[in-house]
Amino acid sequence: MYRFRVCTKLAGRDPRKTLHLFPSFQSLRSKHSLPFATVDVDNLSGSQPAQVQNLVQGSWTNSSKWNTLVDPLNGEPFIKVSEIDGGGIQPFVDSLSTCPKHGLHNPFKAPERYLLYGDITTKAAHMLALPEVSDFFTRLIQRVAPKSYQQAHGEVYVTRKFLENFCGDQVRFLARSFAVPGNHLGQQSHGFRWPYGPVAIITPFNFPLEIPLLQLMGALYMGNKPVLKVDSKVCIVMEQMLRLLHKCGLPMEDVDFINSDGKTMNKLLLEGKPRMTLFTGSSRVAEFLAVDLKGRIKLEDAGFDWKILGPDVQEVDYVAWVCDQDAYACSGQKCSAQSMLFMHENWSGTSLVKQLDTLAARRKLEDLTIGPVLTVTTETMLEHLRKLLQIPGSKLLFGGEALANHKIPSVYGAIKPTAVFVPLSEILKDGNYELVTTEIFGPFQIVTEYKDNQMSMVLDALERMHAHLTAAVVSNDSLFMQKVIGNTVNGTTYAGLRARTTGAPQNHWFGPAGDPRGAGIGTPEAIKLVWSCHREVIYDIGPMPTNWQLPAST
Repeated sequence: MYRFRVCTKLAGRDPRKTLHLFPSFQSLRSKHSLPFATVDVDNLSGSQPAQVQNLVQGSWTNSSKWNTLVDPLNGEPFIKVSEIDGGGIQPFVDSLSTCPKHGLHNPFKAPERYLLYGDITTKAAHMLALPEVSDFFTRLIQRVAPKSYQQAHGEVYVTRKFLENFCGDQVRFLARSFAVPGNHLGQQSHGFRWPYGPVAIITPFNFPLEIPLLQLMGALYMGNKPVLKVDSKVCIVMEQMLRLLHKCGLPMEDVDFINSDGKTMNKLLLEGKPRMTLFTGSSRVAEFLAVDLKGRIKLEDAGFDWKILGPDVQEVDYVAWVCDQDAYACSGQKCSAQSMLFMHENWSGTSLVKQLDTLAARRKLEDLTIGPVLTVTTETMLEHLRKLLQIPGSKLLFGGEALANHKIPSVYGAIKPTAVFVPLSEILKDGNYELVTTEIFGPFQIVTEYKDNQMSMVLDALERMHAHLTAAVVSNDSLFMQKVIGNTVNGTTYAGLRARTTGAPQNHWFGPAGDPRGAGIGTPEAIKLVWSCHREVIYDIGPMPTNWQLPAST
């Protein structure tokens, strides 16, 4: 009970006034004395580059190969990542092999570790609530995945709230079992959540802290031993978070952390044979891994996410602002970003499109409300635009130009927030549909319009999409919402006047639907689905029936 009370009490108090509960963190009173940090985020530069290490079998290690990362804002080399090549994976293979299939803990083995992780989580949540720690991670995220301070801080905040949700006894509650009476005295069936044992986690660049941390903790809570690989462009964030977790009591041997290219990681997966792999990233890579790993995988892959504005027009200013946030926050580099906007014709007579243009024009590189696109070049995005404008009836609504006056390296993209109108009838044509629904992981969206008698065409367009992550039905018309929701499948669907596609907090499921491999994140249901399997234990202890006799063979 003490652990749970501490966690809940901390939530309403100034964290700096509760440091006596965590003696090893007393030194946090000084902004520059973070006991876990090996990076000076204020002075990270070519003259003072940071280094990122690997963690295996309980030790931080370096390799002979270093990958130098350039600052996405000015091209200056500023981080050196110790990367493992194909010849260096054996320690990671050996480490995975030390974990049995039944995990590091389960309901029948080392149950005290459920309590250990409740304590670790309590301390980590408290640490992230400290303004100097929160600011450290916020600015470190900005350095490697440039986004506004508010967007980066939001990621840290959601991560902290997730940790607060799993303090104290909440970890063991994830392993709650159930029992069903049997057919005779002494017989009962019990259902348990069981770990997989050795597992792997692969996460992308766009949320350097939130995605890997939430999935990592879920894996650990359920008794697994994970090897974690984060996109090398941003791996420094999670490396620092692991160091914080170690200060909070995380056993060094419980997690391995590898930096490598995709080919080397694939080799590790094939030779290390993790019992389950969680992959968050592109659909193309996801499909390759699903084959290589023979289906032992959970996926949160790409999302070409849509929003429908219903016939009931209201609160145009608010709807326009949410559309701008959904499409262009983080420069459109969210798997939940608004990729296609279906407007009912009633919205055409409003100022919506004009307001979208005005709101997009407010975004500036100076405050990182628009910034580098880390996986798509400027030329690729502009070439996609040129192809779209060849479709009859299409037109550029706004944007469509490269950013000017910057030092963003050419290996990255840099364009103004862009919207292209394409007629609905043209979208549905073979050839056009594949082009229009090609995901551009940047500040780029498609806009179209529909009439009442074209609703079946809208639903057809949604049915043909292959990625079903987030969606929004912006309407308070309950019959309209019912029709759209009942004829679609997106795993995280927002409905109502305030519906959005992005900004998922920690208090609801976030993940795709319509695919048995689909993974979730953030909630108890997601953790149990992704990081444990069902095991049934049937007790049948007797007593034997009176005067039992050997029956005939059957």
